[in-house]
Amino acid sequence: MEVFPILSDELVELVKTVCEQRAETQTLECKAAHTDCPKRLYDTLSSFSNQDSGGVLLFGIGEKAGFQVVGVYDLQELQKKVTEQCNQMEPPVRAVFTVAEVDGRWICAAEIPAIDLSERPCYYRGAGRSKGSYIRVGDADLPMTDYELYSYEAFRRHLHDDERPVERAALSMLDEDKLEQYILQRRADRPGFAQLTREQTLEMLNITRDGEVTLAAVMNFCLYPQGYFPQLGITAIVVPGTQIGDTDTDSARFTDNKRIEGTIDRMVEDAVAFCRRNMKVRTIIDPVTGTRKDRTEYPINAIREAVLNAVIHRDYSIYTEGTPVQIDFFADRLEIHSPGSLYGRMTVEQLGVARPDLRNPALAVMAEELTGAENRYSGIPTIRRAMADYGLPEPVFENRRNEFVVILYNQTAAEAAAEHGEQADEPDLLAFCKTPRSRQEIANYLEIKTVFYAMSHYVQPLLRSGQLAMTLPESPKSRKQRYYAV
Repeated sequence: MEVFPILSDELVELVKTVCEQRAETQTLECKAAHTDCPKRLYDTLSSFSNQDSGGVLLFGIGEKAGFQVVGVYDLQELQKKVTEQCNQMEPPVRAVFTVAEVDGRWICAAEIPAIDLSERPCYYRGAGRSKGSYIRVGDADLPMTDYELYSYEAFRRHLHDDERPVERAALSMLDEDKLEQYILQRRADRPGFAQLTREQTLEMLNITRDGEVTLAAVMNFCLYPQGYFPQLGITAIVVPGTQIGDTDTDSARFTDNKRIEGTIDRMVEDAVAFCRRNMKVRTIIDPVTGTRKDRTEYPINAIREAVLNAVIHRDYSIYTEGTPVQIDFFADRLEIHSPGSLYGRMTVEQLGVARPDLRNPALAVMAEELTGAENRYSGIPTIRRAMADYGLPEPVFENRRNEFVVILYNQTAAEAAAEHGEQADEPDLLAFCKTPRSRQEIANYLEIKTVFYAMSHYVQPLLRSGQLAMTLPESPKSRKQRYYAV
């Protein structure tokens, strides 16, 4: 990853911001270092290296001293000792140092660049890969789980869990008519298949692997997939409030709940039916023609695309096969949780724009034929467009630790946001951005406490429409990123 070194005046501004906010962040860690170099930086070096944005170690700010400037004891010695610890990482970390004087005391920043996804995880050699690999969560460095370590290994070695053989599964447990129809369609699309034997055809279509039925085939063609994988289904609930734990007048925590099972195409249709059943419907009358039309609370095609993405692109590894897709209906929103974070190099900002790496290529090809899913990277744009056509807030896509979440807000949420002054007129925001602004500056201007909400609901739509642009388009997650009106 290319590193843009902090300039001295930028470092001074960063120090002022830290002292005012009195907090560390996802990309910033403060260390006192006024008497000596901290003895153990390995956890933070690992976690910063393992996230796309990298991070900054800021020496000379005392967290225990209330995030006040305490200075660095010896700049040269500090940089030497930090470099020594960087060299004990695998792969070695190449920190970029910047120094500045603040209130008569020296401050030192060590920028830790992200390493390429193919080289992760970065870990402390003295502890080994399994115990020395860390991930950044908020302002904390947490040990990587076995699943997170496996995810990097799977990507690096091009392992696809949808192609793994399923013990106990047999061809006799697949829906014969459904499978034959699929094979016939594939043969029609690929004339060369006519020359293959039955066994060869099954292997080439990823129905079997070395004669054993694959997970992709089980999830798409099995008479009862959950007989092999009890949790590879969908759980759907309706909450009578805005958070889990809210109850209705009868003290019921859920007004509806359902366990949805079957093949992928069956689960998608049943999930959409569940959502239909639990959505409010209002009648709209065309003022010109007088035609009456029922309108659901959320656009059905947006829900269908979100559910399709959740079951097709979820993680199917042994680490997540005990976790179902989750659909949560709240009073103000609909959430769809899919096990596994975004795969490969894909980021939330790139969704619907860049060509993604496929986590489950075999399963996706089968589902494309059986569900009508386009598998042409149009799902996210379809969701966005459908929500806009309904006049609903921009959908929110969150890449959390070990899961990906799609959040659709309804009209109630939009009205509540407006009531609380969380919405600003786009022309005003564009005028504000005539001078390039940071994420935090934009959130402060909009009077929104959450930077993520400001970015997803206001900045991203303006970026897509071309009304805003980035100062560093090649590094969208750079902490030096600024947004300006075009």
